[in-house]
Amino acid sequence: MNITDLTLVETIKALKDGEFSKEELNKAYLERIEKYNPELNAFLEINKFSSGIPAGIKSLISTGGLKTSAASKIIENYDPPYNASVINNLIQQGVSVSGKTNQDEFAMGSSGENSAFGPTKNPWDINKVPGGSSSGSAAAVAADLCVFALGTDTGGSIRQPASLCGVVGLKPSYGRVSRYGAIAMASSLDQIGPFTKSVADARLVLEWISGGDHRDSNAVESKFQVTSNKLQNNLKGVKVGVPKEYFAVPAGRQEEEEEEEEGLDLGVKKVIEDSIKKMEELGAEIVEVSLPNTKYGIAVYYIIMASEVSSNLARFDGIRFGGSRDLFGDEPKRRIMLGTFALSSGYFDDYFIKAAKVRTLIKQDFDKAFEKCDVIVGPVSPTVAWNLGEKIDDPLKMYLSDAYTIPASLAGIPGLSMPVGFSDDLPVGLQILGKYMDEETILNVGEVLEMALGIKDKPRL
Repeated sequence: MNITDLTLVETIKALKDGEFSKEELNKAYLERIEKYNPELNAFLEINKFSSGIPAGIKSLISTGGLKTSAASKIIENYDPPYNASVINNLIQQGVSVSGKTNQDEFAMGSSGENSAFGPTKNPWDINKVPGGSSSGSAAAVAADLCVFALGTDTGGSIRQPASLCGVVGLKPSYGRVSRYGAIAMASSLDQIGPFTKSVADARLVLEWISGGDHRDSNAVESKFQVTSNKLQNNLKGVKVGVPKEYFAVPAGRQEEEEEEEEGLDLGVKKVIEDSIKKMEELGAEIVEVSLPNTKYGIAVYYIIMASEVSSNLARFDGIRFGGSRDLFGDEPKRRIMLGTFALSSGYFDDYFIKAAKVRTLIKQDFDKAFEKCDVIVGPVSPTVAWNLGEKIDDPLKMYLSDAYTIPASLAGIPGLSMPVGFSDDLPVGLQILGKYMDEETILNVGEVLEMALGIKDKPRL
């Protein structure tokens, strides 16, 4: 038995059956981290004294005794005097923090290249990006450097790297998980969620970390409960919505834009369409739905997100928190400036208020679509992982990589990314979106599809 190959559910069972001890479990993962992390740069800090089920934690989630730098030089040595709520919840379940994972600085990025401590590499091909911003968490799970990991998703920062690294990533509904202790980027969008080796693992971690928290006024009291999958081994009775916009005009782009701009990659499109056919073979009813305001998602997101960034990061003024603002990287500076402009006198009504109104229209699109279906499926990323450095000098091109994940974030609904195939020998993820607070349905559907596809490939490190 290779201990580090096991899923979370399998690991718990093996520990219970006495097949190995927690000491042996941690030793196996620590040895793997020491062997592969120097090349992958998935972990920024390693906890050699981990004694529970080892989990990787995104650098911006507070952990007492371990640095929480958010991959930024401005708070490089910040050691929180407390744990985030999700960390305390995990400790109660016998989980320990095996290390803090790399990320785009303050969660600003889509490739893992904006870390102040160097880019994370994709375990499938170290010349490729792992996606972002939760790059280290995705790469760590893909490379079996931890049993599971936590990341944060603001506009796709769990789902997109999960797709590019071939692991399961879950963005819970907004408010399902307390954000207390997570350094805020965009407060109306940020959500903590898991990266796992299977859909069943994501279900279990969500139960562990969900629930009310008086320290986060947006956290709902109802805790997600693990129940047996009512769908068993087929999708009979499930209505699967396929947005016509996802496969026609590239999401996030207008029809009048130049034809040479890249849309949904043909290889990715084929894998996604094959997955939808598989769902139909499993008994699902495929229905066409429309999300007409999807094309405005990126513009709306980058106004609202940047505005909240400029407000949240104002505290890092060199007086109250952190060092000099000169220590901010290029991407945080870019977003702070964009947000400050959008909130400025004379532009607030034209930009922020208008974006907030269109955000409501995007949410209404989903509400209307879900009247016809139980889940909505489509691509996570328009392409597979691209080369390191390929888009770093073209911010607009980089922003378009989140075109399919942003609308769900604006609507606050849950989204699951799960590996369903390969294009150019790199993983492709399917996105399954559900109604607000209905993570159970997307997990049930994902689990049935996962069993039917039986994809077991791992990076050949």
